[in-house]
Amino acid sequence: IQKLCDRVASSTLLDDRRDAVRALKSLSKKYRLEVGIQAMEHLIHVLQTDRSDSEIIGYALDTLYNVISNDLEEEEQEENLPKQVDDLGSQFTEIFIKQQENVTLLLTLVEEFDFHVRWPGVKLLTSLLKQQGPQVQQIILVSPMGVSRLMDLLADSREVIRNDGVLLLQQLTKSNAAIQKIVAFENAFERLLDIITEEGNSDGGIVVEDCLLLLQNLLKNNNSNQNFFKEGSYIQRMKPWFEVGDDNCGWSAQKVTNLHLMLQLVRVLVSPTNPPGATSSCQKAMFHCGLLQQLCTILMATGVPADILTETINTVSEVIRGCQMNQDYFASVNAPSNPPRPAIVVLLMSMVNERQPFVLRCAVLYCFQCFLYKNQKGQGEIVSTLLPSTIDGNSVSAGQLLCGGLFSTDSLSNWCAAVALAHALQENATLKEQLLRVQLATSIGNPPVSLLQQCTNILSQGSKVQTRVGLLMLLCTWLSNCSIAVTHFLHNPANIPFVS
Repeated sequence: IQKLCDRVASSTLLDDRRDAVRALKSLSKKYRLEVGIQAMEHLIHVLQTDRSDSEIIGYALDTLYNVISNDLEEEEQEENLPKQVDDLGSQFTEIFIKQQENVTLLLTLVEEFDFHVRWPGVKLLTSLLKQQGPQVQQIILVSPMGVSRLMDLLADSREVIRNDGVLLLQQLTKSNAAIQKIVAFENAFERLLDIITEEGNSDGGIVVEDCLLLLQNLLKNNNSNQNFFKEGSYIQRMKPWFEVGDDNCGWSAQKVTNLHLMLQLVRVLVSPTNPPGATSSCQKAMFHCGLLQQLCTILMATGVPADILTETINTVSEVIRGCQMNQDYFASVNAPSNPPRPAIVVLLMSMVNERQPFVLRCAVLYCFQCFLYKNQKGQGEIVSTLLPSTIDGNSVSAGQLLCGGLFSTDSLSNWCAAVALAHALQENATLKEQLLRVQLATSIGNPPVSLLQQCTNILSQGSKVQTRVGLLMLLCTWLSNCSIAVTHFLHNPANIPFVS
């Protein structure tokens, strides 16, 4: 290695230097530490002085990549080979970026069109960002046109460079709002959505996944980028992602991953933690372009994998939360059954069914909460299905399902139904009073008891903790700021000792 380094440093013939760098490259995987320590300085010098020869530049970049990247080491670990004691990649990266002009030099090399220079340059820069992200981000941020140069990679006609460019931008945009804004401003949304479309949307391969992860970096917790995405009418371009056929059996693992990320991107735009105005305008855009309708189709489709169904329920929840227009649309959705049943009823059937997965049942509860959030009209419709005058003996209603869940033998159903019912009463004094009219037939020959009374009866019987917590949550909501309900509660002498 020492001899080769001497040849690189002292040979006047380019051919000699090129051969020496090629030899160092072939040794750099096996003797990473030695090549890194002895050759790094010489390799950087080659990058500075031999720009005219793309071959030697390519070898030098490959050698530096082998020395700095931990990818090979990670592969070895998978094969259960011993891990090297020190984190060499991080240490060599530190040495390389100590001179900021080394990174600037790399940025100019990445601009070269020659494949043998551009591709290894992209891989090396990605590796530096993996090892010392914040420091390298800062150098790129202050270098003139640094981010713009890297954005050009997405327009490269060679797929391998374009795809590795996506991976580079993923590392570059991690947790750095300033870079995220520049990348978005440089037309990233347009380019990434084009790539996703070209690759076949959710049916595409790993490239679609990488583009979605980059979009997530750009949009998550970045309000100005989210606004830019909405103003640029990019929400409309998400609709084709969710077009599923009638036969949804046998989805590939990649398709499931892609759809998961696509649903998460929708949720990023309508997250309850975003500024209310921003969320509201995204929700409206999703309704007007038909995206919400598309999601509801997946919700009612057959054969959709359980984890995708759960995430779709969570996504629909946040698209309708607090948005009257979307909540009204959701209330009108019917499942394609015979006779057609409201989607809300079909979902509630899953929530109170103990054979369904826990996460799915929780997702339905969240959906129900979001449907009723700031939706007095929806609350009224749910409570009306419990009232004596409106009960239809021929079809199961939301109210019957909630009552059934409230008093079933499954404590999770009790809790879900109680919390759901509490949300139907939240901040709605009229409905709290109306619900006092609900009478339940407990057993043949005994007079019916009120719903309120039945809830307190179960509480005093020492039921499971989960059941009791749910019922207490329901009672707290029901009795809060409703003097008539409090009077009804105190009217039963058995409740006084229970409370005290």
